[in-house]
Amino acid sequence: MKLAFSTLGVPGLPVPDVLALASEHGYHGVELRAHPEEPVHPGLSPAERADVAALFRGSGIEPLCVAGYARVAAPGDDAAVLGELRGLLRLAHDLGAPFVRVFPGGEGPREEADAIAARRLGTAAEDASALGVRILLETHDSHRTGADTMRVLGPVGHRQVGALWDVMHTWLGGEQPAQTYAALAPQLGYVQVKDIASVEDTTPLPLGAGVLPLTECVEVLSRGGWDGWLCWEYEKRWYEQAAPLPGLLAAGRDHLVRLLGEAA
Repeated sequence: MKLAFSTLGVPGLPVPDVLALASEHGYHGVELRAHPEEPVHPGLSPAERADVAALFRGSGIEPLCVAGYARVAAPGDDAAVLGELRGLLRLAHDLGAPFVRVFPGGEGPREEADAIAARRLGTAAEDASALGVRILLETHDSHRTGADTMRVLGPVGHRQVGALWDVMHTWLGGEQPAQTYAALAPQLGYVQVKDIASVEDTTPLPLGAGVLPLTECVEVLSRGGWDGWLCWEYEKRWYEQAAPLPGLLAAGRDHLVRLLGEAA
């Protein structure tokens, strides 16, 4: 499995500095938080996109994903959500990233939210296919478990639409790693790892210092023969009191490598 980290852990850090951290600490890729307060977002000009893509190529680090904030199950008009999603797909294509992350964001009756998300993802799948980018629905908010996510992805049934497994949200949803993997395996794009103190305190911690079942997750993935990406999503942007990520990256990589070795 390849290792990456999210720029959510280094808010606002310029791309060259992010790539230097990845290279220094042995990470293969970077998940790019796509928000206007970050260096990479859909508002970049063609020239700016080309510059970012060139930085990645020159570093040997892969742009894993454009992590957007489109909420595909949210109520309202489809056009605005699809427009946002298509902007993320174009950005990922221009940067050479294989994935775009979206959230569910459903409200109201479950069946209605499922149907809205499936309809929008099915429509956007054709754009994704044309651009060579895959849309990943993260296990999050209204659809935090693998079972929740597959209620949407099953009806879509398109190879360019898959799942992003956030291990914190499936755990908070009461789902065991083996259950999540069984649900998501056919559609799994990659896995976000992290650690927290408890259900009540989700302040990010160094990997292995909290309660999330990272060992079990890696074991399940290894037993299943899955060889995709593990991406450390350290939510520094939302928790200013959390320790700075750069000083934790080396130990985090070592912890993941140790888990992978033990699971092999």
